[in-house]
Amino acid sequence: MIKPKTTPVAADFAHVRDWVFDLDNTLYPHHVNLFAQIDQNMSAFVAELLQLGPDEARALQKRYYHEHGTTLQGLMLNHNIDPNDFLERAHAIDYSALLPHPELGEAIKALPGRKFIFTNGSVPHAEAAARALGILDHFDDIFDIVAADYVPKPAGETYDKFANLHRVDTRHAAMFEDLPRNLKAPKALGMRTVLLTPRNLDDILIERWEVFSEEDDHIDYLTDDLQAFLSALTAG
Repeated sequence: MIKPKTTPVAADFAHVRDWVFDLDNTLYPHHVNLFAQIDQNMSAFVAELLQLGPDEARALQKRYYHEHGTTLQGLMLNHNIDPNDFLERAHAIDYSALLPHPELGEAIKALPGRKFIFTNGSVPHAEAAARALGILDHFDDIFDIVAADYVPKPAGETYDKFANLHRVDTRHAAMFEDLPRNLKAPKALGMRTVLLTPRNLDDILIERWEVFSEEDDHIDYLTDDLQAFLSALTAG
């Protein structure tokens, strides 16, 4: 297989006019661990809904996440829950761990063309996180799980919905993600793909399938510093 590049080459992105970013663990680094709060809220929701103990609830939540792309999708399919109630409960978190990142904002602003957030979370969550980072105003729109009709990445139909809604020519687009499986469909659509990786993998608790492997031949680039990567594309 051809190994992903780690040093950004501006010529590889010269054709890109639409820049698509996942939110959690992509626009901010994994070690911030904001998702831990969401994770706890989702487990509590499952425990309350199904009258399960904490360990059972967490195990079921993780199984749904693994099998369906999001815990929400698993709960909707198996328990017919109200998705809006779930999203509101899941994202009732403290965003103070996210500090303003003006350098990232400038790097995003300098990219030629449109910029989007494409998340399996909700618009309110994405807005709150991006606002805390000081980068919200640099995005043209947010495509969330509601816009996706609650069908999460990595489903191919969800990428098609996004592209059709915003009239994105995927041959002139790039996508930045922290989960390898969520880049398969973008690559198949002709997008340039960039995987965000944790800086200190040994200190991060993530599942094996969430980590890059040599079988992931649909990934063009790897980086652990989004701001530096983007800045290099517009330098000079």
